[in-house]
Amino acid sequence: MSEPSIFTRILNGEIPSEIIAQTDTLFAIRDIAPKAPVHLLVIPKTEQYRDVTELAAGDPGLLVEMIALAKELAAAHADGDFRLIFNTGAGSGQTVFHVHAHVLAGGLDEKSMNAG
Repeated sequence: MSEPSIFTRILNGEIPSEIIAQTDTLFAIRDIAPKAPVHLLVIPKTEQYRDVTELAAGDPGLLVEMIALAKELAAAHADGDFRLIFNTGAGSGQTVFHVHAHVLAGGLDEKSMNAG
């Protein structure tokens, strides 16, 4: 069996991080290397899906929940406008293979175009 992802370890309290939002199936944290004034991560509690393509095929309802939470976070932490980024594969910059969405908002610029 593989090691738990860093996100699972955060959820389990093994790695410190402030969980800023949580539902039965999702949680959200601040990105540790922000690319915008607001840079949050929306993460399913399950490690079942490595990337957004697996999630869309396996549980489209959970993907819809992720987008809804991203919208709520953008409204609560910015002006409601946001970019939603899913990196898929190492070549795209994905470094944690536990699907997650980057929510970027608040004065986006060229730096935010390269969210990890």
